[in-house]
Amino acid sequence: MSEEFFFSLTPDVVLRSVEEAGLVCTGRCMALNSYENRVYDVEIEDEDGKRERRIAKFYRPGRWTREQLLEEHAFIADLVESEIPAVAPMPFADGSTLRQTPEGIFYTIFPRVGGRSPEELSSEQLIRLGRLLGRMHAVGASKPAPHRMSLTPTTYGLRNLEFLLEGGWLPLEIRSRYEKAVHSLCTSLEPRYAGLKLHRLHGDCHLGNLLWNDRGPFFLDFDDMVNGPAVQDLWLILPGRPAHDDEARAQLEDLLEGYEDFRVFDRSQISLIEGLRGLRFVHYAAWIARRWKDPAFPAAFPQFNSSRYWDEQLRDLEKQVEILTESRVASILE
Repeated sequence: MSEEFFFSLTPDVVLRSVEEAGLVCTGRCMALNSYENRVYDVEIEDEDGKRERRIAKFYRPGRWTREQLLEEHAFIADLVESEIPAVAPMPFADGSTLRQTPEGIFYTIFPRVGGRSPEELSSEQLIRLGRLLGRMHAVGASKPAPHRMSLTPTTYGLRNLEFLLEGGWLPLEIRSRYEKAVHSLCTSLEPRYAGLKLHRLHGDCHLGNLLWNDRGPFFLDFDDMVNGPAVQDLWLILPGRPAHDDEARAQLEDLLEGYEDFRVFDRSQISLIEGLRGLRFVHYAAWIARRWKDPAFPAAFPQFNSSRYWDEQLRDLEKQVEILTESRVASILE
C-alpha cells in the first residue's frame, strides 16, 4: 500500500502533509529531481504573510527504518552543533524531525539553501573541502550509529550479489563470471578491512551532492549515510584514479592536506579505493533492480537489464578485480 502510494504521490498529498506539520502552504509545489525519494519545493507563508520556500522530502518506503532515519538526522544535527555547514531537517511543532503520512511514508522538511554545484575544483578549493571532510569525520567518529548500514564487502558486495542471483537478474551466459568477479573482489578487500575503524560518513560524497555558496562548501543529501572507512568520502570527489592518474593523485593530496589539518588520515585506506569502486558497481546495479517496479526507473534507465548492460558491468567489474590485485595500488601514497 505505502509503496504504491509513494509511486503516485500528488501535489495535493504533499501540501496536505506539509500543512499537517503545522505550516501554511500557498499552493505552490514543484517536484525536484530525485530517483531514490520524492522531493518537492514547497512555498509557505508565515504569520506575517512572508513567503518562504521549504524542501519536503518523502522517503522511499522499505529502505530505512525510523531508527535509521533518525540516526541520519542526528548526524546532521551533530554537524550543525559543531558549526560544520550542513542542511539540517527542521523540527516540527513537537520537536521531532520525522513524521509519517497515514499511508506509512516517512517525511521531513528542510530549509531551502542556495548554492552552486561545481563541475571541477581548484587546488585551493580541494584543500578547503578536505578541511570540511576532516571536521565532518571527526564528528562522525564521535558517536555510534548502531542501526545504520555499514559499508563492507559483505553488505555492498555479497548481499547485493545474492539479491541479483535470487532475482534472476543476471543473464545465464555471464552469471558464473559475474559471481566469481564479486567473490574475488570481496576476498581481496576483506584483509584490507581487518582492524579498520568504521564511522559515520556522508556515504555518497560526489560533486553532485556538493554545493558552494558565500559561506563555502557544504554537502546535501545524507540519505546514503553509512558507517564506513573515511576514504569513501574522498575518492568519489576525484575525477580519475589516484593509482594511475597523476592529476587525480595530486587532487587527492590536496584533499588530504586539508583533511589532516583537523584529523589524522590512515593512508593505508588509499588501497581500498579501487575495491570500493568495484563495490559501488555491484551496489548500483542492485539498487536499480530493487526499484524496478517504480515506474520512474524503467523510464530513467532504459538500458538496464539488457545483455549489453550486463556485459559492460561484467567488464568493468573484472577490470576492478585486476586493478585491485596490482601491488602498486596497495602501496601508492602510503
